[in-house]
Amino acid sequence: MKSQVHNQGELKELTVKIEKNVVESIERMSQNSGLSVDEIVVIALKRYRASHSDYDGASVKQE
Repeated sequence: MKSQVHNQGELKELTVKIEKNVVESIERMSQNSGLSVDEIVVIALKRYRASHSDYDGASVKQE
């Protein structure tokens, strides 16, 4: 995971309010992993987006 490249290309800022304990956890994860807070957040959001593509209006193929 650390070898993956994130936040390439044009970037856009997003400001959100989230629970204090979540922020503190992400900050600890950043310190312990060597990844920036931005990288951790974008990794988490990309994983969420991949798991919930239906929220993005992507069609789900039924077998």
